[in-house]
Amino acid sequence: MKIAITVPPSSAPRSGNRHTAARWRDFLRELGHRVRVETEWSGGNDDLLLALHARKSYSSIERFRRERPDAPLVVALTGTDLYRDIRKYAEARRSLAMATRLAVLQQEGLRELGPALRRRTWVVYQSSVVRLPHTPVRSHFRVAVIGHLRSEKDPFRAVRALRHLDRAARVEVVQIGGALDPRSRAQAGRWVKHEPRYRWLGSVSHGAAMRWLASSHVLVVSSVMEGGANVICEAARIGVPVLASRIPGNVGMLGRDYPGYFPLFDHVALARLIERCRGEKTFYNGLREAVRRRRGLFAPASEKSALKRLLQDLRANS
Repeated sequence: MKIAITVPPSSAPRSGNRHTAARWRDFLRELGHRVRVETEWSGGNDDLLLALHARKSYSSIERFRRERPDAPLVVALTGTDLYRDIRKYAEARRSLAMATRLAVLQQEGLRELGPALRRRTWVVYQSSVVRLPHTPVRSHFRVAVIGHLRSEKDPFRAVRALRHLDRAARVEVVQIGGALDPRSRAQAGRWVKHEPRYRWLGSVSHGAAMRWLASSHVLVVSSVMEGGANVICEAARIGVPVLASRIPGNVGMLGRDYPGYFPLFDHVALARLIERCRGEKTFYNGLREAVRRRRGLFAPASEKSALKRLLQDLRANS
């Protein structure tokens, strides 16, 4: 098939959507298809459009459906789609109506859709090729936070939790990710100045971020909304326990019974979890085992297979 993937432009230099588009391009090429990635559908006789983001890719979706009315169209729903835009914006809802199939990045995403939409939705877990061993530093307890500094990530929740730990506790928070606005940059600067156990590294290469992750005892994902955080895939593949806000996007990645959740915006509860990880070996090892049990979901072969089955479904029902 001749396939176009659209991924909307982003202010983040290495956005999660761009990573997803690049992986899907590579998987689909391995399956024998001709694939290109662009920010806006440029037209032509493509056999399939795979659009990431229902609202931001609306112009591409609308044009493709108008010019290629009989061709299949797949819309992959991001976190902002699922947990905000499909309720708030008519364009996002029209994208859902025009789609032949929908894709969500974790199982809980299905619960945000009505029965009719759910019946034509596929779950495609993201994957990671990271193969680093988990080798946490021994001199202190390292907490990693990885992601661009923006409001949807609630990025300073982990450093706030430090204020509820013993000042003598040998704990550090290492934050990786660029500030996407002056306010976030200023906030990070103030925390660096006033909290000696906090380090903000800014934007670093993916390889460097993964080495920091592999050397950390836990990863904190404090997001307000997530479609399916790729950094959770990476942590699971390495074997790093995750402490995550209890939101649907994180629950869909880690499972409903995962023991490492804390209530959204609750840095006191997060501090208690960090203390348990530091002081209770049984609890910490249980988290490690729970993360490892999810590793298979995030294997590249699993993601590639899900895409293959999705295309087979489109062909069978065309």
